[in-house]
Amino acid sequence: GSKMPLLSVPKEVAVGTAMLGVAFATGMLAGKRRPPSPATYTETPTIGRNSALRQYILDHSLREHPILKKLRLLTADHPCGRMMVSCEQAQLMANLVKLIKAKKVIEVGVFTGYNALSMALVLPDNGRVIACDINEDYAKIGRPLWKEAGVEHKIDLRIKPAIQTLDELLAGGEAETFDFAFIDADKENYNEYYEKCLRLVKKGGIIAIDNVFWNGKVLKPRKGDLAAQSIHRLNEKLLRDARVNISMLPMGDGVTLAFKL
Repeated sequence: GSKMPLLSVPKEVAVGTAMLGVAFATGMLAGKRRPPSPATYTETPTIGRNSALRQYILDHSLREHPILKKLRLLTADHPCGRMMVSCEQAQLMANLVKLIKAKKVIEVGVFTGYNALSMALVLPDNGRVIACDINEDYAKIGRPLWKEAGVEHKIDLRIKPAIQTLDELLAGGEAETFDFAFIDADKENYNEYYEKCLRLVKKGGIIAIDNVFWNGKVLKPRKGDLAAQSIHRLNEKLLRDARVNISMLPMGDGVTLAFKL
């Protein structure tokens, strides 16, 4: 059959992009690092949790399953409600899970299970989320709603330290069998979660790492702030990690997508 073009973009766009590339390379070689002109670059205002711009994003992109909404409102009433992943971010995770036709997913840090439910809803009937947490009380809030949504059988909740669960999966011969991993637990162990998930995820799989901004504290991690230091170190490492391609997105409290090569 005829070969598909590598990039399905209009010719004008392709030519324009190529010209931009040449212009940029020429400028760099000449040592002229001019700032982008306002015509080609506009700065986005900070998207805070309660900002008008975030509300606009929710109003114009959120398609929330009614049971997800129910769980979100239940979680919002919880004293630790702010720990929940942002709903627009959970929607992106579910879209990615669906896009890569995932069947096996790991979630490190479940809380009330909003994101686990969001992913389970798009997994095939034989799909599984291995959901790792150390607190069963939080998960008890979500479990009845997993059942109501008809996806409880897809969520395999394991209540023990996540590192133990990840080690058990590796010892059980499940390396490179998972399609997707989502990391959102204690920040001090982020590097270890990442390394183990990288072994468990197959080539072409995705690891999503949440809270990579840590409320802006990564800009200047304070001496005693182990969480900020740990996240900042992982962010620096990911930039240079040749095992993955990455995108750091200003969504929620910052999320990095690492695509395993």
